[in-house]
Amino acid sequence: MQYQTRIYESIIIINAALEDAQIETEIEKVKDFIIKNNGEMRALEKWGRRRLAYAIKKKNNGFYCLYEFKAPGDVIAKLERLYLLNENIIRFLTVELNKKALKAKEVGQKTPISDQIVVEEAKEAAKEAAKEAAKEVSKGATA
Repeated sequence: MQYQTRIYESIIIINAALEDAQIETEIEKVKDFIIKNNGEMRALEKWGRRRLAYAIKKKNNGFYCLYEFKAPGDVIAKLERLYLLNENIIRFLTVELNKKALKAKEVGQKTPISDQIVVEEAKEAAKEAAKEAAKEVSKGATA
């Protein structure tokens, strides 16, 4: 049976009590598993250690990692089984990215509100730069 190749996004939470080298090993295990099962990595984002909203398996902190990959549909069941058997992965979520989600990622999910925030931040940065320039000019005039 031939499965159609699709684009997926998988987020995992790794036990944050592990050392950095152990966390990297867990991340590489998942990446290698995807590649060995006819998958193609598109992106890997390490979001780092974060406090969980509620305790999961008596843990309050987790290391978040996002994988975006292209793979046949049968890989997902195998991948989620790998997650379940790995005691260092405390939570996971895998979703298929549809055309609308892919387009939103390409655009960067710009909204009128985010554009307004960018403009306001640019104005604030310009004001700060002007203040610094004025300080430099006043220092030069007194010297």
